[in-house]
Amino acid sequence: MSRSLVEERLSGHNRWHPDVPPILTVAPGDVVDLDVRDGMDQQVNTETKSEDIPAVDGRRGHPMTGPIFVEGAEVGDLLEVETVEIEPDSYAWSSILPGFCYLPEEFPDPYLVHWTIRDNIATTPSLPGIAIEGRPFLGTMGVAPSLEHLREYDARERALAERSDGIVPLPTPEQAVPNDEPLASEGLRTVPPRENGGNMDVKQMTAGSRAFFPVDVPGALLSVSDTHFAQGDGESGGSAIEVASRVRLRLGLRKAESLSWRPRYPFVEFDEPAQRLARPHVLTTGISITPGGENQYLDITSAAKEALREMVAYLIGERGLEHDQAAIILAVAVDLRASSVVNNPNALVSAVLPLDIFSDES
Repeated sequence: MSRSLVEERLSGHNRWHPDVPPILTVAPGDVVDLDVRDGMDQQVNTETKSEDIPAVDGRRGHPMTGPIFVEGAEVGDLLEVETVEIEPDSYAWSSILPGFCYLPEEFPDPYLVHWTIRDNIATTPSLPGIAIEGRPFLGTMGVAPSLEHLREYDARERALAERSDGIVPLPTPEQAVPNDEPLASEGLRTVPPRENGGNMDVKQMTAGSRAFFPVDVPGALLSVSDTHFAQGDGESGGSAIEVASRVRLRLGLRKAESLSWRPRYPFVEFDEPAQRLARPHVLTTGISITPGGENQYLDITSAAKEALREMVAYLIGERGLEHDQAAIILAVAVDLRASSVVNNPNALVSAVLPLDIFSDES
């Protein structure tokens, strides 16, 4: 796609709303080929510099391709979405956006990396000696919420915004596609995942996986966006290897009367790829304490941050990376794992890095 969604306004949308008109109608069993823009609607390109990143307009994310109306899909059914193939573009990017990473106090400055993808390997002059093997997936995939649920989600997020110091992306008509009212003002932002799916960033949703979504409106109204060439579980640095792509999906339907379990949230069936024997890793750990040494009771967030701080120190001290380079590795290659959540009072989280991304360990 050469034009952004904001410019073109025909092939998708960037707000969740049940009244967004579908761009395509298919039957269960059909296979569809879709062009998918990167998660920031092509605002980043080879000419973009690190100092330009704060000007990237987050209200334009995520430019979703869809909705797709699935014939016969009714409220109560499960929509099955099999990812058949993802063909990423040759250009991709990763960035640190101030305030939008898991350690915002550690990485206050913008930083941008341009990747070249060739033979399923991403490399960049910004990280010499590092090669990231791809396992592309769609970071954003979901179905339309009903109007009742849209209002429920909006109300709870507005209540959170009032009592929280965190950033809660609330509806705004600026940069909304479509920009018709009331869709533009009512439509939910795509940043958070919800019961309808959305920006889940589940890296197991790659080719061969099957994702299931509770149908909330007639036709389901499936939309997808935000291809990631590679990502660590947690996407801790704030962005993955962000890339546009061509995607092939097969759509199926499980009728309500055939279900013994109807999930509240999406679920995924997937196969783990065969792993090479003795693939080297390093694993750092953190427990539920603050940087000042205050104990938090079985708190996963503080434990995860401690594990990531340890990984940053490892990457700088043992691997010679610069501070901001380490944040990119956190996002694209480090998996966060909840190793222990019952050993009172300290939760323990691990940060796991495959060492064969480094040329001297291949």
